Amino acid sequence: MPATRYLYLARHAEADPGQGGLTGNGLRQAVLLGDRLREAGVRTLHHGPSERTTETARLVAGRLALDGAGVETTAAPEAGDYAPHLPSREEVPPEYADTVMAFTASLPERERGPGPELGRRCLERFSGPAPGEREVREAIITHAYPVGWLTVAALGAPAWRWATLAPANAALTVIRHTPGRAAEILAFNDVSHLEPDLRWSGSAPARRP
Repeated sequence: MPATRYLYLARHAEADPGQGGLTGNGLRQAVLLGDRLREAGVRTLHHGPSERTTETARLVAGRLALDGAGVETTAAPEAGDYAPHLPSREEVPPEYADTVMAFTASLPERERGPGPELGRRCLERFSGPAPGEREVREAIITHAYPVGWLTVAALGAPAWRWATLAPANAALTVIRHTPGRAAEILAFNDVSHLEPDLRWSGSAPARRP
């Protein structure tokens, strides 16, 4: 029998666009994110292969380990930076098609090329109830696009909608997958664990509440 899966999704902490590593603010964000995940009882941590996701995950894992329990940390290509779905113009409502198609066309080939296959594998690996009989609480330190992708899938929304979601750095999205029930979004883009000056980095000013 499958068990309930609590999936905690977080975009990596703020990174230096030129150097790739976390900024001073990003280091603070990662520590606070780790404290929040420790309080939630997360014991399994997946992260993308990039420097910024790896460094964020290392700091988060350090905070998870403060309670003395073991922490399982795994690098996962499905948590990388990629375009999970490349929509055709026909699947996007006409009033949004120009904007969505221009956005996806602007993405670099390294994100577009392997993206759909990684997106498929991401859903296969991280969606739905967990195998086994015990409840699972696992976190993924990833990028904005996979957060949007897993959220859209949980809602049963059109696949192209991943391109319209913009999680902030170190913001938390929580999805519950319960056997026999539709997926539930318990939180999206939650920044309440971050200090006020650390909220909304990585989001364009026009997208901040």
